[in-house]
Amino acid sequence: MVNRKKQPIDELRESDSVDDVFCVKMKKGLKKYAKGYCFQLLLTDSSGHSIDYRYWGGQDEDKVKSLYDSIKADCVVHVQGKVASFNNKLQISTNEPNTITALQEGEYVAEDFIGPARKDVSELTHELMQLIQSVEDLDYSKLLEHIFSDQKRVQKFITHPGAIEIHHNWTGGLLEHTLEVAKICKVAAVDHEQIDLDLLISSAILHDIGKLDELTVTSRIKGTREGQLIGHITMGYDMVKGFMNEVETPKDKAVKLLHSIISHHGRLDFGSPKPPMTVEAMILYYSDELSSKAGEVSEFVKWAKGATEDEFMYNRRHERNIYLK
Repeated sequence: MVNRKKQPIDELRESDSVDDVFCVKMKKGLKKYAKGYCFQLLLTDSSGHSIDYRYWGGQDEDKVKSLYDSIKADCVVHVQGKVASFNNKLQISTNEPNTITALQEGEYVAEDFIGPARKDVSELTHELMQLIQSVEDLDYSKLLEHIFSDQKRVQKFITHPGAIEIHHNWTGGLLEHTLEVAKICKVAAVDHEQIDLDLLISSAILHDIGKLDELTVTSRIKGTREGQLIGHITMGYDMVKGFMNEVETPKDKAVKLLHSIISHHGRLDFGSPKPPMTVEAMILYYSDELSSKAGEVSEFVKWAKGATEDEFMYNRRHERNIYLK
């Protein structure tokens, strides 16, 4: 039997009954409580939202532990329970005889947990290739063609998500975000003749390439061990520098492009080891910021419209009300 997702986490409300499938983002341990043994999980789905989960079992510790041990991180589970509010946060609770069951491949649909592409990936891929071909500088063009001549890498780039959550966290999200950034960069450069447009476009195409190794897709989008410990900026720097060595990119051009990559988050506390110090790097930083923030707030508005009939909803990340109408 194939279990399909019925209701995304972001649509759950207090007192809702739950009989649905979720992905396990985190296991939080087995504990004793007054009536028996319980365990806690963090569940997620393709909405990008997470919700706490509590299983309240009986006095048979071995039974509860066996159930807990059958559930692995990243596995998909079928949950029966109830939504309640605890410490001003929603959580799903299961009390016997309701239960939670770990599902095997074939018993769920992967697309229910990784959001599908929002735009036609083949059209976006064609747009990316045209953008690469528009680069006239022979050294930057040679570098881009070398990187994107590997069909396995191209396939990963065009289908990869752009983030775990917040913005562009769906199939093809990295490609969509990359093209958005490049378009914003081109608009910003129109009235500034001194800008090296080929450097700027090349930087836009490559700025997030480290996410190919920072993120992995299983039953959910998550960070790799290297991604967690090193991060996509440093990983992207290393990847592109390696490609530059292979095609012998001149040092002065290599340094400028690598600087754009490592500075594209703008500040040390945002993950960049250097702030933007060239006009091209500055434009890239603000273009990346605009794409990510516009995407984030757009997703928030979509969600909030289904959660309230009010004109405004408070956004904690931006510490302000967002207008919804």
